[in-house]
Amino acid sequence: MKQMLFTLLCLFTFSNLQAQTVPTDELYGLGTWNADSLGNHRVVVSVEKPSDAVLATIDWRRRDLNPEDKNLIVVDAATGKRITNVCRFTVNREKGEVAFQPQTVPGEYYIYYLKNVMSGSPYYPTVNYPPFENTASADWVKKNKLSGKKAPSLPAAKVVQFQAINQLNSFYPMEVIATADETARLLKGRSGEKYILFTEDREYPIRMTTDIPYKWIVDDRHDHFSGQADKGEYYVFQLGVWAARSKVENLHVDFSALTNTATGEQIPASSFTCFNTEGTDVTGTVFKKNCSVEQGKVQALWIGTQLPEHLSSGTYQGTVIVSAANAESKTVQVTLNVSKNIIANHGDNEPWRHSRLRWLNSQIGFDDEVIAPYTPLVLKDKTISCLGREVKLSSLGLPADITSYFKETMTGIGTDGRSILAAPMELAADGGAWENLNFEITKHKQGAIAWKALNQNSRFLMDLEGQMESDGNIEYKVTLVARENASVEDIGLRTHLAPGIGRYMMGLGEKGGYCPNDLRWKWDVEKNQDGPWVGDVNAGLQIRFYDNKYERPLNTNFYHQKPLHMPLSWCNNGNGGIDINNASDGTRINAYSGKREVKKGDKLYYYFNVAITPFRPIDTDKQWRERYYHSYDFIEKVEKLGANVLNIHHATGINPFINYPFLRTKEMKAYIDGAHARDMKVKIYNTVRELSNSCVEMYALRSLGNEIFSEGPGGGFSWLQEHLDQNYIGAWFVPHLKDAAIVNSGVSRWHNYYLEGLDWLVKNVGIDGLYIDDLAFDRMTMKRIRKVLNRTNPGAMIDLHSANQYNPKDGFANSANLYLEHFPYLDRLWFGEYFNYDFPPEFWLIEVSGIPYGLMGEMLEGGGNPWRGMLYGMTGRSPRVDNGPLWHLWDSFGMQKSEMIGYWVKDNPVKTNSDKTLATIYSHPGEKTLISLATWEDGDAKVTLSVDWAKLGLDPSKVTLYAPAIADFQTEATWKPGDEITVPKGKGLLIIAK
Repeated sequence: MKQMLFTLLCLFTFSNLQAQTVPTDELYGLGTWNADSLGNHRVVVSVEKPSDAVLATIDWRRRDLNPEDKNLIVVDAATGKRITNVCRFTVNREKGEVAFQPQTVPGEYYIYYLKNVMSGSPYYPTVNYPPFENTASADWVKKNKLSGKKAPSLPAAKVVQFQAINQLNSFYPMEVIATADETARLLKGRSGEKYILFTEDREYPIRMTTDIPYKWIVDDRHDHFSGQADKGEYYVFQLGVWAARSKVENLHVDFSALTNTATGEQIPASSFTCFNTEGTDVTGTVFKKNCSVEQGKVQALWIGTQLPEHLSSGTYQGTVIVSAANAESKTVQVTLNVSKNIIANHGDNEPWRHSRLRWLNSQIGFDDEVIAPYTPLVLKDKTISCLGREVKLSSLGLPADITSYFKETMTGIGTDGRSILAAPMELAADGGAWENLNFEITKHKQGAIAWKALNQNSRFLMDLEGQMESDGNIEYKVTLVARENASVEDIGLRTHLAPGIGRYMMGLGEKGGYCPNDLRWKWDVEKNQDGPWVGDVNAGLQIRFYDNKYERPLNTNFYHQKPLHMPLSWCNNGNGGIDINNASDGTRINAYSGKREVKKGDKLYYYFNVAITPFRPIDTDKQWRERYYHSYDFIEKVEKLGANVLNIHHATGINPFINYPFLRTKEMKAYIDGAHARDMKVKIYNTVRELSNSCVEMYALRSLGNEIFSEGPGGGFSWLQEHLDQNYIGAWFVPHLKDAAIVNSGVSRWHNYYLEGLDWLVKNVGIDGLYIDDLAFDRMTMKRIRKVLNRTNPGAMIDLHSANQYNPKDGFANSANLYLEHFPYLDRLWFGEYFNYDFPPEFWLIEVSGIPYGLMGEMLEGGGNPWRGMLYGMTGRSPRVDNGPLWHLWDSFGMQKSEMIGYWVKDNPVKTNSDKTLATIYSHPGEKTLISLATWEDGDAKVTLSVDWAKLGLDPSKVTLYAPAIADFQTEATWKPGDEITVPKGKGLLIIAK
């Protein structure tokens, strides 16, 4: 009875509240206009009779907080001219009163109420909403008595429709607010309740967190829900929690089974989950999530259940119970009507169903299987062997010796090992030498071997956990427990590299290049730096330092909004740092933490990661065979140019929305099928860093708090400001598509979704891999990506692009060092914008080419330097540059099956007499050799070649040195052995010795 009276009261009030405009489907629509000039929203009003002034009373129910601070523009629909005689009266979130002077009568008028002005970078725009501009003439105001605060009695301009520029911008129905009177009456009818529950279908995601929508007033659904589902569907629905009277703490959701009312068949309670209160993280760990709601706020609870394909059709009923730590429990009666239809892919082919939310909890790719080209780990005593490398562990569990078997050419693995360490790695701490108490192997899989060691000295107990994987990565988690109260002088990791190993270095503020003789580095939150790579081309180590609180920082323009966590152990309040000393007896890397006080029982977490490079040999034949084209273009055109791999970037016809490639999949599949018919591959731009506002699950993801998206100041493009409740970081924006993204958090369940999405794209659309534009995920996720691709499409490829991050905004990170943990699973590098190709060759080798890590790369900035690039087998990005002439030379010479010997190889058969003009060769022994020359001289370089003709299998008395004509590269020329060769400044030559 109480509910019936409340409903009648609402109906009576709605019909009598000053003829208030009640939101209906017909009242909200779409229109076409210049949104850049006038904003994304307008009200259409009509004027029926001539009058010098009319009054539009607009019940607009706005979600923006300060409508009175924003401008209004009135335009005559018939002429398109702006009406300048306009006055405002009452303007608040519920309604606006606007008087204006109509020109065309009868006629319609457009009132634009969210005009905005965009400035700054077109890709990272600043958007502001100008204040009201008074353009009315004084005479008109006086004549119509419009100078007061209260609107006078005037002929009415009738509201016809509220319009948005498109459906994505529409506020209806979930962003049309309930009025204060409506919410007050709702509360009065539900007195004593700390929070009010609403039920909502997946079709209408809950969007607002500071208001309830008018739809909920009309629906009046608090304790029951009814939905329609297909067999096999992952069915999703929502509960809205409005903390109307007080904060609601630690929400919990329980489920009963849903029972078929006719047969008794059940959908088990165990099949249900609430994504806001529980889940499975990126490590495969099940977790509970504290979901609390501040007073006055609205929290969406997204609930899902998997319906079996064999389920009987019919009506299923059960309950959902919502409880809180400090408030009453509420029960919702759930009715699910299951059709006879069996849906494909659990509903994932139709994003509006939100079935893909289950991807957030996916465990796809979690296993210790070996990923090609890596080989199964071999354990013998305490020695672990992986592809091209070998690690001998000490009884303490740390590396006693590390050996690399990679050839200096980096094209293969030899039998002669090269020791990387001059002495065992040591975690030194006050208290004397360590005594081992226990060592055991805890995991022995093909792809991962783990161990534990328990060690002690007089002051500390060391609990060491280590794991080595088949790519040569070793993760250490070392926990020191103080055995007594003490003043500690230092705790640190001592690494002594063998002579010759520490030839090159990058990281810790040093650009890629030769290792300095003496380096002193301190922890600094302003720098995205946590360890160096030090090594030679075919043997090196990256060591990164962190602790048990590590979270991946943001990068690529956003570093300072979520910077590197300073590890309490290593940083030690600024006392810690890293010293590197390069001397004749080797290179010493001393990671120290400095003085500190400890009490008995204190735990210190000294975590670190050791990556042994190279990861694998370079695949030169693949580099010559796979030729990239970076544009969405006619396939026939691309084929004619000689490319066979297409990278389809975002903001294109089949991949328009950044990092959300799910809304043009039919068109994408048709394009890919066409490319496959011509034996061409298609890869797409898709990464985890930011996410398009076109993401169907945007509001569901936002309901997870800061789990998926980083917290921030808001702002950015108008759509973001008009539809998101602040607390986000605006990211990349595409002006012509109005595609606005926000920044993802470092590591989250979105990575699980990303992996399942990738699997869906490979299986349903046929993509051949990924073009990753920087990345925000961890090494584990990259391994899972590689597994997902390989298991469905073994020929799939992954490229990594990065703009140079060695700048203040990005925390002076070296892109290669930052992403080194991902290199084992990549196919090609694109480094990238802002890389200075005038830097010396050691920079190219270490930070651009990828060769010391088992990769090859390409150039981007300014088209690259093709002459220097050929020293490393690199070209520029087509079609920005025309690689056709170079590709033609590759084919005519026969680059495939040739042996690449870089200038860095000590016994390279071809050398120049200048250390600033270098030679890399591509040899068919006994037949011909292509000599790539490039110079860093200040002017033209005049060089002679020193050639070991016997190694090339060529007779110098019969050899001709011939530079074929290559368009935009070189003119034709010939020399004899011993002739002086002029290499143009900043350029190079390709010479065939034949």
